[in-house]
Amino acid sequence: MASRLWALFLALVVLAGPGHAQPVAVADAALEARVRAIASDLRCLVCQNQSIADSQAALAVDLRQQVREKLRHGESEQQIIAFMTARYGDFVLYRPPLRAGTWLLWFGPVLMVVVGLLALGWALRRRSRLPADRFEADPEDAEAGTSRP
Repeated sequence: MASRLWALFLALVVLAGPGHAQPVAVADAALEARVRAIASDLRCLVCQNQSIADSQAALAVDLRQQVREKLRHGESEQQIIAFMTARYGDFVLYRPPLRAGTWLLWFGPVLMVVVGLLALGWALRRRSRLPADRFEADPEDAEAGTSRP
């Protein structure tokens, strides 16, 4: 009886081993390379910091499948990109085109840094003009009876 249990256990281990968990080989490697190239230029709308080529979100998987089907039907990369941007907007592109609607995407971070530096400079300049008595004394200076200039 024990030998039968061991045989059943070994059979289950062999059948459930890592050799059976490997993905099915892709029939057309050239097609998959094209899918991967196009998908790497499209942003995952769920993750937003990954391309649909790298994301495992359900929407990304569906979008990769749409790209694959469109390539099988003979559509070009430009046609697929145009379809995705028509459907999801310029946000789906990792490199959106420079036009009036995307200026904030391109120049927003630089504008925020410049505004932040200007605000910091204004605050430091205003603070340097305040008299010394407007500042609280340091605890060490208060114990020693001295104040900072």
